Amino acid sequence: MILLFLWSLSSTISALSHTLAPSSAPDTSSQCVLQNDFDPGFVADGDFIIGGIFTLHYNQEMPDVNFTSRPTAVKCNEFDQRSFRWVLAMRLAVEEINQSEKLLPNHTLGYKIFDSCAYPLTTQRAALAMLNGPGQVHKPICSGASPLLAVIGESGSAESIVVSRNLQLFSIPMVKAIAQLLVRYGWSWVGVIRADHVYGLYALQGLLKELRGTGVCVAYQETIPLFYNQQKALKTIEVMRSSTVRVVVVFTSENEITPFLKDYMEQNITGIQWVASEAWVTSSVFATSRYYPYLGGTIGFGIKQGQIPGLKDYMQTINPGRYPSNPLVHELWEALYGCSPSTSPSPSNTLLPPCSGQETLLDKYSAYMNASSPRVTYNVYKSVYAIAHSLHNLVSCQSGTGPFHNHTCANSNNVYPWQLQHYLQEVNFSFAGEIINFDLKGDSVSYYDIINWQRGSGGNIEFITVGVFDGTKDSGKELVIQEEKIEWAGHQSEVVVSVCSASCPPGFRKAVRHGEPLCCFDCVPCDGGKISNQTDSIDCKECPEDYWSNGNGTLCIPKVVEFLSDDAMGIALMVIAVMGACLTVSILAVFLHYRTTPIIRINNSELSFSILLSLTLCFLCALVFIGEPTSWSCMLRHTAFSITFSLCISCILGKTLVVLAAFTATRPGNNVMKWLGPKQQRIIIFCCTLVQVLICAAWLIAAPPFPYRNTQADHSKIILECSVSSQLAFWCVLGYIGFLACLCFILAFLARKLPGNFNEARFITFSMLIFCAVWISFIPAYVSSPGKFTVAVEIFAILASSFGLLFCLFASKCYIILLKPENNTKQHIMGNKK
Repeated sequence: MILLFLWSLSSTISALSHTLAPSSAPDTSSQCVLQNDFDPGFVADGDFIIGGIFTLHYNQEMPDVNFTSRPTAVKCNEFDQRSFRWVLAMRLAVEEINQSEKLLPNHTLGYKIFDSCAYPLTTQRAALAMLNGPGQVHKPICSGASPLLAVIGESGSAESIVVSRNLQLFSIPMVKAIAQLLVRYGWSWVGVIRADHVYGLYALQGLLKELRGTGVCVAYQETIPLFYNQQKALKTIEVMRSSTVRVVVVFTSENEITPFLKDYMEQNITGIQWVASEAWVTSSVFATSRYYPYLGGTIGFGIKQGQIPGLKDYMQTINPGRYPSNPLVHELWEALYGCSPSTSPSPSNTLLPPCSGQETLLDKYSAYMNASSPRVTYNVYKSVYAIAHSLHNLVSCQSGTGPFHNHTCANSNNVYPWQLQHYLQEVNFSFAGEIINFDLKGDSVSYYDIINWQRGSGGNIEFITVGVFDGTKDSGKELVIQEEKIEWAGHQSEVVVSVCSASCPPGFRKAVRHGEPLCCFDCVPCDGGKISNQTDSIDCKECPEDYWSNGNGTLCIPKVVEFLSDDAMGIALMVIAVMGACLTVSILAVFLHYRTTPIIRINNSELSFSILLSLTLCFLCALVFIGEPTSWSCMLRHTAFSITFSLCISCILGKTLVVLAAFTATRPGNNVMKWLGPKQQRIIIFCCTLVQVLICAAWLIAAPPFPYRNTQADHSKIILECSVSSQLAFWCVLGYIGFLACLCFILAFLARKLPGNFNEARFITFSMLIFCAVWISFIPAYVSSPGKFTVAVEIFAILASSFGLLFCLFASKCYIILLKPENNTKQHIMGNKK
């Protein structure tokens, strides 16, 4: 646990105060029977006793439990030199304090230090054993204050939680820092491997809580059994191999992860970015070159390091000759020199060669002698001084000025842990330039070094500090990292990418895959009219009404304003209309020039001139439809079109009536021609046209057409068009023109068999047939055409019907006049050739 050595002290003491207060003392008549021995590794008497629990062995051999005999004690194996250094730091601090004339004068500190054997149940035994007196047979707990005032440790996280459960619960602040690290580097798809005990469980729960709302997903959660199981480990390794996760967070200690990493390396898996918890991030066990290809680039949070003057010299005074009966010192010698000291009463390994036990300690024994920049060792040392300063303030209390009831002070001969806890919460002293203090919960300010595992000159792993986590800074700004100094997994200088799905670029949104975590998604382009201008947008924002999304879907741009303008289509229609009008005027000029010829005179020259003039207007009215719609142009478009076409069809209708009357007038007794003289023809044309004029006038008065910004027909454009305002009026106008055309067609059809080489009724019939066909096909085309093509369809219908009338009625006449003048005689036209 990172700050366990500092901030769990007051929590531990507080818990003891609840169980050891005089009012809650148990019945002293109860008898306790000791079942077996559990002695401390180091013990020293003093006026104030503090405890220490450390993982002096990182492996254990469980007894055979057959339920037929009492199980033996857990056998501890694999001596941990690093933890032994922590023990010496605690002893050194106690000895320095006892020799000090300024700190706790006339009082001494004592200690009891136990080995937890990296096993929670053994840790619990040690915690309970410390509550007794110098020997386990003494039971002062039943009659007064506990002889134990504070506990330093445990060095293992899981074991620490076991101790705290017996004394008082505490939280795990490291999780917040790891969560911030994952978010900082965009690692949204991570795996978690934890030890199968309460530390691993609490750490995982804390991490998941901190990751809520950050966008980071945990792909898998695997455990390392408390008692290592290779089969289970291989299943976990297979999960790591098959997963797309490239970043794995590990909440465990070096003791639990060491066998796991051995199996992991045998599977030859590389490229994983490990994020280490404080329990193993600075473990020298992994500093060898064999681990680098697999663990190089590991990053994690380590306890702040510091200097302990005199520690190295003190460590060199430890040898079996000085401690002949201490098995821990003999195990140290066996681990360092591979020999069994001659002073050992019962060597743990009889296969080792003997040695004197007076050998000189050398710097090459790095795991033990590496005291240049200790981290946990420094915290242990500092913790003892924090307790000593608190006790110093406690014994220095003046009667009547104390902090307790009625301003009393604590009895220095019978101190309760809750009294020490009060002073520990208020302690404030300088230690090697660092201010040491605690809050009401017993926590000190969170401050961690960010450690990165990099390749050393000899191929081994070096623990390089690349940043800090400073709890004094504002939320979200605690991480201060020197990015350029970091070496990532695979000896890379670029940050490892670990995502379930690649980030969605601007213009796309995330679409969660059904049944998968939120971090797994597909990138879907924003719909038209919607944009996303950020990476990993959850949704696309809709553009304002007059705006549309650009091609990339990243920006709202003004919609294209569309109308039939002077573009290629508009110019083409304009040219065709002008050409039609010019052609019509040219024909009119020909007719005027040859007006005295029989072919023009016999076909009623006045009506022919009227038809040509009205057709010229029909061609020209198409020009009104081209250009940006305005109030005047919208009103002029349909009225000009409807009136000019009504005039044209009225003239053709008049001509049809004249032709039909001329045919019937040849019959005896028929005097119909007197009713269809020039005057009557003009009246018919005027009246038929007047009806359309009245319809248009009513339309303009009641609901005139107006310019309209159509944003619904095509959402990506603003179509400027003329709204007819009244659909009834619009279709009445077209219907009336259709009525005149149909009437004209019927009458011409009746006169189609007139005698002669030049049958005008046939030409009128064909012209009306084409006219009706054009406008009947116009209706579906008009309704279905989008945007400016609606106007183009209407212009096309105007031009097509105009050209149809022009060619059907006048092409044959122009052919005779200009190319066959010999046929321009009355006899030929009437079919009376001689």
